[in-house]
This record gives sequence, structure tokens and C-alpha cells, in this order.
Amino acid sequence: MGEFTDKVAAAGNKVAGNVKEAVGKATDNEKLVAEGEAQQAKGTAQNVKGSVKGALGDDI
Repeated sequence: MGEFTDKVAAAGNKVAGNVKEAVGKATDNEKLVAEGEAQQAKGTAQNVKGSVKGALGDDI
């Protein structure tokens, strides 16, 4: 995946994770809160990966 693709996927994971976390908190569902937090972390990692690809090229 290229820089742009990684960053788009990152944004999607951050949004979906945020929604899961909010719904989990609203329904007192700790498992859903944890899933949301994990998905947001995945999005952050994808964003970093995209930034590195942007700085160093897509071939890494």
C-alpha cells in the first residue's frame, strides 16, 4: 500500500475505533471499549507507516 492508502485506512480505523469506544462506554461494555481503543491504536500505527512511506518512498 502507498502512503495515501495507508493514511486513508488509518483514518477509517480511527473513526471506527472511536465509535466502538463511545458505544462501549455508553452501554457499559468494557470489551467494546477495549476493541475501540485497539482499533484506534491500529489507525495510529497505519498513519505512522504512511508518513514513513511518504518520507522514504513506498518501497519500504
